[in-house]
Amino acid sequence: MDSEKITVRMESGQNLDVVILRKHADKIEVVLGEGVHSVRCELLPTRNGLAYAGSVKGREIIYERTREQVQADLDKDNPALRQSRPR
Repeated sequence: MDSEKITVRMESGQNLDVVILRKHADKIEVVLGEGVHSVRCELLPTRNGLAYAGSVKGREIIYERTREQVQADLDKDNPALRQSRPR
């Protein structure tokens, strides 16, 4: 099974690859780590809409893509969803 992965930036400046569980324009759910030590996290759009941010065990993680970029990725991956969405 090929899981979609994204790279997030930790507050310490390190980059970390995480697995996406669910991806929507208003929320991205990811899993950090593997096995029994894995942790789930919800990434929500920031106020200015330039990134997604979440917190894991008191540490902030950031996905540096805008809401529009994420929506464009979703539309590209599944064009049938875009056609069914009311405008």
